[in-house]
Amino acid sequence: MIYDKIENAGLYKGLNANLDTALDFIRTHDLNALPLGRTEIDGDNVFLNKMEATATPAQGRPFEVHRVYMDIQIDLQGCEGIETGDAAAFECPDFSEEKDVGFNHCPTVASCSLVPGSFTVCMAGEPHKPGIAVSEDTALVKCVLKVRA
Repeated sequence: MIYDKIENAGLYKGLNANLDTALDFIRTHDLNALPLGRTEIDGDNVFLNKMEATATPAQGRPFEVHRVYMDIQIDLQGCEGIETGDAAAFECPDFSEEKDVGFNHCPTVASCSLVPGSFTVCMAGEPHKPGIAVSEDTALVKCVLKVRA
């Protein structure tokens, strides 16, 4: 997982061409001005989903994993926790190729609080658990950029 301030997003360019496109987009566009729903950036290579969500307790919730896409998570309003899990201990017998997602439990290896002005990149194959409540105010407005690995 990468965790940093949006102003530092350019530091991570060069890892993947699609990631470069996504990082350029978040540095040059007002994400607050985007409508809810999907925003096309580069077809199915890079797109953004803006949504309203509610953070919930982490206890009992599974991690999710994607094989085709990385996730860039950005909170515009509210604050949430996000955990990454031990990929070596993550098995996913019910993975959906069509939806590029699978869920299961594994040990947590890192966690952080995502606040407006920061972002995380969860790599393809990296179990992650976003949307964790860190305060009584659980309302979120967030963007998740899907980036083809």
